[in-house]
Amino acid sequence: MKGVIFNVFEDCVSREFGPDTWEELLDEANLLGAYTSLGNYSDDEFDALLRAVAARQGKTQADALRWFGESAMPILKERFPQLFANYASSRNFVLAVNTIIHPEVRKLYSGANCPNFRFKETESGSLFMGYESSRKMCDLAHGFIVGASKLWCEEVNITHHTCMNHDDDKCLMEIQWQR
Repeated sequence: MKGVIFNVFEDCVSREFGPDTWEELLDEANLLGAYTSLGNYSDDEFDALLRAVAARQGKTQADALRWFGESAMPILKERFPQLFANYASSRNFVLAVNTIIHPEVRKLYSGANCPNFRFKETESGSLFMGYESSRKMCDLAHGFIVGASKLWCEEVNITHHTCMNHDDDKCLMEIQWQR
C-alpha cells in the first residue's frame, strides 16, 4: 500500500482524536510509523492500524474503514484540488474514478494498486457499482463516496447487495443520490 494512504490516515486520526493519538496507535499496533508518501508498505501494517482505530472507536473494522474514507475526502481535496476541480457533483466524480482519478493517482504514485470499479446506471437514477480488488476494502470506497457527497453538499444512500467480506464472489453496491 502506498505511503500516501498512511499519511492521510494519520491526518484523519490526528484531526479526530488529537495529534498524540497517532503515536499511541503506532505503539498499540507495534509499528514504527515512518511512512513516506511514495513508499510502499505492507497491507498488514495498515490493517493493524485500522484494528487499533476500530478498537479506540468501539466500532467494527468495516465501520472504521468507512470513517476513514469519509474523513479522508476533505484532506484529499486540500492536497489534490486538481482531482476535484472539474466535477459539478459527487456522482460525476465517482463515475470518473476509473478513467480520470485513478490514472492521475498512478502518475503521482507509480505502482499504486488502485481498485477497479464497474458502473451501471439505472433509469430510476440509482448507480450500481461493482468493486474489484484483492484488498477487499469496499468499505473504504463506501466511505469515500459518502465523503465526496458531503464535499458537494449532497446526500447519498449506499446499499451493499453483495460483499467479498461476507463470502460473496464480488462486491456490488447501489448508490442513490437524494434529490
